Amino acid sequence: MAETYEGYCVKCKEKRTFEGEVRTSESGRRMAQGPCPVCGTKVNRILGKA
Repeated sequence: MAETYEGYCVKCKEKRTFEGEVRTSESGRRMAQGPCPVCGTKVNRILGKA
């Protein structure tokens, strides 16, 4: 289920609100990942440990 997060889009060079899913990176950190609503580039947001 997608939730709303705020992350920095590198292509737009602005903070964007995006809908994404929580995933675990290769190093074991939690992150939210989803598409930018304006340009479609993948946006990541590192989340705190839980």
